[in-house]
Amino acid sequence: MKELQKIFKKRGMKALQIARREALQERITSPMAREALTYFMKEYWHDLARPSLMSMACEAVGGNPELTTPVAVPMILISGAFDIHDDIIDRSKRKDGRPTVYGKYGADIALLVGDALLFKGLTLLNDVQNRGISAEKTAQSHDIVKNMFFELGDAEALELDLRGRIDVSPEHYLAIVRMKAADVEAHTHISAILGDASKKEVKALSEYGRLLGMMIILRDDLIDLMVAEEFLNRIKRECLPLPLLYGLQDPNAKTRLESILRSKKRTHGDLEKIIGIINGSGAMDRYQKLMGALADEAISKSRVLKQKKRDLELLIGATLPPGESELRRKSMV
Repeated sequence: MKELQKIFKKRGMKALQIARREALQERITSPMAREALTYFMKEYWHDLARPSLMSMACEAVGGNPELTTPVAVPMILISGAFDIHDDIIDRSKRKDGRPTVYGKYGADIALLVGDALLFKGLTLLNDVQNRGISAEKTAQSHDIVKNMFFELGDAEALELDLRGRIDVSPEHYLAIVRMKAADVEAHTHISAILGDASKKEVKALSEYGRLLGMMIILRDDLIDLMVAEEFLNRIKRECLPLPLLYGLQDPNAKTRLESILRSKKRTHGDLEKIIGIINGSGAMDRYQKLMGALADEAISKSRVLKQKKRDLELLIGATLPPGESELRRKSMV
């Protein structure tokens, strides 16, 4: 993980700094809106992963990774807008121990900040042809981002129907997770085009991005189980995490889990009980097996590439969930 953090800093910091500068240079007279935007861009949104992924993917097909920066900058802002809007939908007040823009400034300001980032990102994306990217590649990138928007929006709409439900099948949830992974696939797909990849390499990198995106979402599912505030929010306002959905498939565990989930008041002790029931149901084995299968498939896609692909394979390894003992140190209280 430390090695990957160094890679991210080396590959992604330039694009992140430009994105911050571009977002914060806009004239905003509302003190609250300006403060919220500054908080998000300087303190909250340390998105080195996406620009780094674009750099890695472009280099893996023999392209110049520097060519990804003009696209990576708007994608950082667009992804940030998605994140803020998603927090509003899920009413997520805290993530990773920090208040979200929604949690700190409320829904109205969060919506406006998200909109500002979205429009700024789309404006910059429309301008990439003036930054050394051909008209053909610009048009392809725009088309990929458009498709990403519609697929992500569709996935979010479908996920709304899963709120508060304990009868969701893992297969149904995974189908939506695959749709939500369109975000990461768009980054690798665009990078393949910028790197002049062959059709075979474009397909492989696109599929790699889709699989990596699924792994990232599902890894967060496991982490959410171990952090009380985020776990409670998942139960109240979002779809249940995949390991819990797997646990509900076990007849012996289902009754006990349903009893806790249907309760109007849940304590931290109840959350610990849920984890214990999940561990005893075989759900974690199913989860680990799925993550391993996704990782194996993603690695197989990366092997189609003929250039520097070690970082892409390292990223897959780092996305696999840590051991349960490490997660338990993240505090359930």
